Amino acid sequence: MRIQPISLSYSNYKQNSSPVNFQGSIKPPSKDAISDLKVFMHHIYEYKKGLRSLILTTERTSNKDYIKYRLEKENIPYVIHDVSERKINVFFGNEDCIKVVSTFDKHLNKLSPEQDFMLGIMLGYDKILQCKRYMQRLGDKLKPIKG
Repeated sequence: MRIQPISLSYSNYKQNSSPVNFQGSIKPPSKDAISDLKVFMHHIYEYKKGLRSLILTTERTSNKDYIKYRLEKENIPYVIHDVSERKINVFFGNEDCIKVVSTFDKHLNKLSPEQDFMLGIMLGYDKILQCKRYMQRLGDKLKPIKG
């Protein structure tokens, strides 16, 4: 039984010719792409170890096919949004979290204060800082409950 490494390093790539079995039109990543994908691969590791339930990473558009291939190979739910011609936002993780994220505007700067708060909490950001950010975004609309 061959165990597939989560980490993808250039030395593995050179030694094994291809660290994963590429099918169809997916090409093995180039040396530069492997370097770019180190953080992405570490996020997969953290998700599989249960450290995170939702991940957001911004990656190069040129790596999109490999990213999709890898997430599908690992059976990890994901959503990819184009940010620009060169960049994509990749959300992946728990299926319920992905369902929630898929209802949000793909332009993160256009999220409502509530959506921004929810996304920050789901990504594991500090709860107190998220509360402060939420209140700041609400500004004059913030109405404390009296009681």
